This record gives sequence, structure tokens and C-alpha cells, in this order.
Amino acid sequence: MASSLKSAVARSLADADIIIGGSRAWDITVHDTRMYTALATSGSLGAGESYMNGWWDCDALDQMAERYLRSISTSKIAGGRFYGLLERIRAKYIDLQVGLGGREIARVHYDLPSDLFESMLGPTMNYSCGYWREANDLTTAQNAKMHLICRKLGLRPGMRVLDVGCGWGGLIQFVVREYSCSVVGITVSAEQARYASKKCNASSSEVYLLDYRDLRPETHGTFDAITSVGMLEHVGPRNYARYFDIMRRLLKPSGLLLVQSFGRERSEPVDRWINRYIFPNSYVPNGTELLTATRGRFIVEDWHNFGADYDRTLLAWHTNFENWAIDKWKVTAPKRYRMWRYYLLTFAAGFRVRDRVQLWQIVLSPEGVPKGYVSLR
Repeated sequence: MASSLKSAVARSLADADIIIGGSRAWDITVHDTRMYTALATSGSLGAGESYMNGWWDCDALDQMAERYLRSISTSKIAGGRFYGLLERIRAKYIDLQVGLGGREIARVHYDLPSDLFESMLGPTMNYSCGYWREANDLTTAQNAKMHLICRKLGLRPGMRVLDVGCGWGGLIQFVVREYSCSVVGITVSAEQARYASKKCNASSSEVYLLDYRDLRPETHGTFDAITSVGMLEHVGPRNYARYFDIMRRLLKPSGLLLVQSFGRERSEPVDRWINRYIFPNSYVPNGTELLTATRGRFIVEDWHNFGADYDRTLLAWHTNFENWAIDKWKVTAPKRYRMWRYYLLTFAAGFRVRDRVQLWQIVLSPEGVPKGYVSLR
């Protein structure tokens, strides 16, 4: 049995031009034969867990993952047709983001020590895709992305802006400093709220530990513009209509909403390993789902895909993470170190294989763009 499993795994990898024991950067070295059982029986979940356990290694994980993703069908990477069906049913009929489920992502991922994110993300503290069209480094790409958001929203001095899922407050600080607006930010992460409150200008911004479902116009007022960057992935398909209803009530009739999110052209379950270890209860929307949810609520003014830029962003984060991890997790917490390395590099491969996942910026208006508005990319 062990020999047949090894042969099956070796054939599958060879189809992607990945050789066990090969000498190229994307070939893999096996340290523990339990890896074969894990891959053969648990697919992508087994691949990630066995890497975390140190059962195999690869010098260029992103290149290996890219080759494998290009070689296999959607059903295989999802962990099998049956798993994919179960996950689609689960997402459609079970609200995974309600109650404690909606805050699980903060506990697992965002409430980690802030020095990890400071080192990995750099001075902008942006945990979303940078805009690399005219950039050669991470900070320039992230500043370009924030300028892009502000231009698309037509921000002017004195406007009141809501940042839904504000992270560590990087965009809040940028909007206050560069566009002289006041900003309200919300997050479900206690660590993010603490960090952002400390860093942001108290006279021009407010940060709340708050779920988007608890926002009320009568309590928090209305806004000239709303941003929601890297947050929709945690809303879930059962909540899209409610989410856009809330945004509509909070936005002034002449205002604009910008949503930045992962996106897919078809319905697929989130990768099993990612769902368990990185972004629990997450869901990547497809275009039809978003168009259905916004219909009758918003007009789609602009739909911009720059998913290829996420590859470069993730590789830059990985470089920063490796520099930080040398004196941190690499020795003291090797399993966690390997988990984050696997996450960043295989995510980069996913965006490199352009039909796997996209990065969308969508601009929406309640009643059409304001008179004189010009959107500049």
C-alpha cells in the first residue's frame, strides 16, 4: 500500500514537472513517508499539514505550487468533487459568519502580535494587494493603491469616510493626512482596534471594535464615502444582501462605496488548508453573486481587476516575513513558521495562475456618480 501511494503521488507531481528528490528549485525533498498518505487521502489539506510537520521541503514553494495548480482540475485542488459539493452546500445554507463564527478570523489570524504585521507589511500597514503599475517596492505600491482608492471615491477635504474592516488603521491615517477627511474605522479584531486607535489621529478619526452589522445611521451618522478593503471575504454569501443594505443606509445619496475583494469567476469552496489554518469561515465571491446582491441597491460604476499585482505583493510580504522570522518563529515555533511560509508562497502562486482567483476593486453608487466626478486609475 505504501509503495502504491508513493507511486501515485509521484505520478501526479511528475505530471506537473515536479520530481521527488529532483535538483531543481521547484522539486521536493521528502523527509517522512507519511507525506504520501497525507497527500493521497487529504489532497491540499494533507499537503499543507505535512509541510507544516516538516515531512517535505521545497526551495521554491511558489514555483512548485504554480506548476501544480496549472496541471490539475478544479475538483482536484478543492480536495475532490465530493468535498467541493459539501462546501458549496455548507456556504449556501449555513451562515458561517454569524456570532462567534464571524469573529473566529480575528482570533486565529488578526489578533496575532502586531510586530509580525509591522515587519511583514511595512510602514503602510496595508494587509491587501498593492498597486504595482508604476511601483518598484512594496511601500510605493501600497501608497499607490491607497491613492487609487481615494481618487476613485473622489475624496475632497472635509468629507466624512467610513472604513469597514479598517485593519491596523493604515488607510485611515492616509486619508486623514493626504486628503484632509475625517474617518470612522471598524474592525472585529481587538488587537487591530487597539493598534489603530493608538496610531490614528484622534481629532480626525475614530476606531471602534464593531461588527458591520451593528452599524446604524442614527448612531454613527452617514458618510460621503465608504471603503471596504479585504473584508468582503469574511461576510459570506448568505449575508451579501444585508451587507449591501447596511452600506446603502450609511452612504449619502451622492456618495460612493468602494469594495476591494478576492473574486472568482465560478463558485468554488475555499481551499481546505486555508480555511482551517489561515482564514476560517471565509468565502470568495463570484461576480454573479455580487451583481445579484447589489441589484436594486447600487449602480456598478467601475469594476477593476488587478489580481496579478497580488503575486508581487505576497512575495514582498514573504521576504519581510522571512527577515522577521529568523529571530522569532523559525527556531522557537517552526510549525507556525512553516505554516505562514506555505500560506504566503502558495497564495502568490494562486494569483499567478490567473484563472484561480482575482482581485477586484468595485465602485458602487446609490444614484449615479456625483456631478463632475472623474475616476482616475
